This record gives sequence, structure tokens and C-alpha cells, in this order.
Amino acid sequence: MKKIIKLMVALGIMSLLLVGCSSNNDNGKTEAENTEKVEDQNENKTEDKDTSTKDEDTFVVGMEAAYAPFNWTQMDDSNGAVQIDGLKEYAGGYDVEMAKRIADGLGKKLVVKKMEWNGLPLSILSNKIDAVIAGMSPSDERREQMDFTDPYYSSDLVIVVKKDGPYSDVTSINDFEGAKITAMMGTIHYNVIDQVKGIDKMEPMDDFPAMRVALEAGKIDGYISEVPEAISASSANDNFTYNELTDGFVVEDPEQVSIAVGVAKDSELVDKINEILADIPQSERDQIMKDAIQNQPAMN
Repeated sequence: MKKIIKLMVALGIMSLLLVGCSSNNDNGKTEAENTEKVEDQNENKTEDKDTSTKDEDTFVVGMEAAYAPFNWTQMDDSNGAVQIDGLKEYAGGYDVEMAKRIADGLGKKLVVKKMEWNGLPLSILSNKIDAVIAGMSPSDERREQMDFTDPYYSSDLVIVVKKDGPYSDVTSINDFEGAKITAMMGTIHYNVIDQVKGIDKMEPMDDFPAMRVALEAGKIDGYISEVPEAISASSANDNFTYNELTDGFVVEDPEQVSIAVGVAKDSELVDKINEILADIPQSERDQIMKDAIQNQPAMN
């Protein structure tokens, strides 16, 4: 009887071990089948990764498309606007026209991506775009993240104000005492705001359309900009004007009020784009800006 009991116990233990082995091997699948399943999952993860529009035949440019007359968003392809990648909207403006000429010079198709201003350098670093052509100045901080071409536009800093306001005739940055002044976040414009004596320095704003709305609503008395945007603003809104300052802002490096193309560090695109820019005469650049100011949508 004892032998029979021992035999039954032994058989029971063996059964448990077999069940345990089966459950640990993915419901009876062989080790090879489980390995194949893991490999398939890894392949699927690779396929799910974000795919970029970038390839050898395209020149992918990032811009905010909200900084007229340099770049803006519109709903059709009038006046040479380019459809924004992945959207039904189109991008137009000075930057778009320059980007088209650069793309032609490179022998590539232009692709425009619309993105937040602060995300532009990150998109270069992550290789999502080939270049930033977005009215961007080559500041020392940005040069730590990107390389820049020669400037493709240079301008002066001004202050956009209400035409019927108390600061419409001011010609010196020393005569804005008490004024509520702001500028766009992350730009040289906001960096120089402390040069305006005695102002009520407001928080920076996300973009120029937001500042125009704030000025119209009386939330601010003015914002710092550059001449083309100021002309654009006053053309779009008869209530706006801008101050050409005889006693104006001090900028140590002229490149800080110039605009250049930003590309990846050590990119061969710098020399190639510089060669293309060198073949665009100043008279043509001036005409492009004149057309951009004339063609900008009223909403911008």
C-alpha cells in the first residue's frame, strides 16, 4: 500500500511540473515560436516610428507661418504660396519665396512644415527638417544649436503703436515712460526691451498676431518689431503706425537684426545656400519684400 501511495505522489508531482513548463512557454508554444513573436513585435515597433518627409529629393523647411510679411498662413496657393506639409493650408511670404529659390538652386522639391517658433531649433537637432527659414536671427544662443548662412535680410528695430495713441510721434526710446511694451518670446526684440526707459515691461507674447490683437484691444501700448513687420502691421490695420527711432536701440552685433537660414551643425548646406544667396541681387530681394507686404492676407 505504501508503494502505491508513493507512486501516486510521484505521478502527481510530475504532472505539476509538466503543467508548469507548459504555462511558462506561452501556452504551449515552442521557444522558437516565442522568439519569433518577440522579433515580430520589435519589427512592428520599428514600423510604428515617426516617418519624416525628408529624403534626398526634398528640401524640408520649418517656419511658424505667422510672422507676416516674412511668413504667413493662407487658404490657397495665390501669389506663389506653397502647401504646408500635412495640411490643407498654404504658406506665403518673403521666407517662402527665398526658400523656393534656395530649393531650386539645390535641385530639390520644397517642403514646408508649420511648427511652433520655439520648436524650430529642436526640429533641426532631431533631423526633422533641413533648414529654418523663418525670419530668424543668428543669435549667440541659437548658434550653439545650429549653423547659419549669410544673412538674406537685414532690418532695424522699431516700436509698433496705435496711430491715435500718446506714443505715435515718439522718436526716442527714452520717451516711452509708463508705456506697456512687449515683444515676441525668444527673440532679440524682447532682449532689448530693457533699453526703453521707464516702461511697464509686459510678459513676452507667443507671436505677432497675438501682439497685434493685444495692441488693438489696448492691453499694450506697443510692441518691438522690425521694419517689414511694422509696415505689414500698419498696412493690415489703419489704426497702427510705427516709430522710426532716431535715438533707437543699441545692438552690438548687426547680425542680431539680420535674418539667416539655420541648418544643422557642420552641414554642407551652409556653403551651398550661401552660393545661391550670393546670386540673388539686393534689388530682387527688395522687390520680394515689397510684394510680400502687398500680398499678405489682412488677418496677418
